[in-house]
Amino acid sequence: MARARVVLSWSTGKDSAWALHRLRATDGVEVVGLLATVNTRHGRVAMHATRRALLEAQARAAGLPLHIVPLPWPCPNGTYEQAMRSALAALRAEGVTHLAFGDLFLEDVRAFREGLLDGTGIAPLFPLWGADTARLAREMIAAGVEAVVTCVDPRRLPRALAGARYDEGFLDRLPAGADPCGENGEFHTCVLAGPMLRGRIAARPGPVVERDGFVFADLVPDPAPQALAPASGP
Repeated sequence: MARARVVLSWSTGKDSAWALHRLRATDGVEVVGLLATVNTRHGRVAMHATRRALLEAQARAAGLPLHIVPLPWPCPNGTYEQAMRSALAALRAEGVTHLAFGDLFLEDVRAFREGLLDGTGIAPLFPLWGADTARLAREMIAAGVEAVVTCVDPRRLPRALAGARYDEGFLDRLPAGADPCGENGEFHTCVLAGPMLRGRIAARPGPVVERDGFVFADLVPDPAPQALAPASGP
């Protein structure tokens, strides 16, 4: 039986990174690339606010080709769907059979993704779907995932958590009712190291700003972002 040729929808955060880790451990699956949307006005991944240079460094560290879908800002839903369908058609022409997502439990998000793929010849995969998020969060941290909280919804979390390391201390500081993986939009992250990457990506904290109702903590890449620092831990 032919192996599934999978491209992973890549947000730069911990869930998509862990989805890559899971997929690589799955029989019959070959991960052949990452797919990311980039806001062309600011050169960043939406919501995670990850700079394009860090996104590209992650792809190099993962050892995978990066497929970027450029999006305007603001981006109406129709424009997003058209851009994604063009990208999907190109992937299908390259023999891609599946597009994987790091979603955990939001049924409406899953339905939207499935609808987007309908008729493209590319099937959806959800390798983390239904996972207990409290257990999953600690599993990722214990396995050596290093991530920084780059976006916080101040209606749900304290502003001071923007820029924090995603670690046990962060989980302990979450208010009651906040999802440990941020699946309800409480926060977003950028991964700098983990078992799915070949080394640590060098980055330093940048300014913390409040914009459009969210608090963003910038991460500034190393002057030579292609150089990977040795990873520590598991």
